[in-house]
Amino acid sequence: MVTSAGLLLHRSARVDGTTQVFVAHMGGPFWRGRARAWSIPKGLLEDGEDPVAAARREFAEEIGVAAPDGLVLDLGEVRQASGKRVRVFAVRADDFEVDAVRSNTALVELPRGSGRFVEVPEVDDARWVTVDEARELLVAGQVAALDRLLVAVERPLPEG
Repeated sequence: MVTSAGLLLHRSARVDGTTQVFVAHMGGPFWRGRARAWSIPKGLLEDGEDPVAAARREFAEEIGVAAPDGLVLDLGEVRQASGKRVRVFAVRADDFEVDAVRSNTALVELPRGSGRFVEVPEVDDARWVTVDEARELLVAGQVAALDRLLVAVERPLPEG
């Protein structure tokens, strides 16, 4: 089974305090104009690789800058319709901003079966959105990570 590791940045909106998440639009012609074409920045977990390290590596490759440091929350695993499993980690990143996405690229055969390959960015856009917006944008299999994030960040801290 294919497993990826992803990093979901979150923050409280400066205006109304609602939770926002940082999501990425998948690049290439297949995703252009499609619904649910956004994703948590993620990528394949290599054999024996630490999942948090993989999530940080993939974030840097797809967004073009290193992920911010901070307490890492393990949101567990979600399963996409393709069967791919995604282990999602969250980091609070109140001051994180990106001027431009500088994603790595992938070779894609276009049209499929033609033998002609073109290079496309894995991610062509990334931005902060509210959790409610993310519910409509993310590939359906990743939406459960948003609910887990809200439970984790809204849980009261133990006293003492």
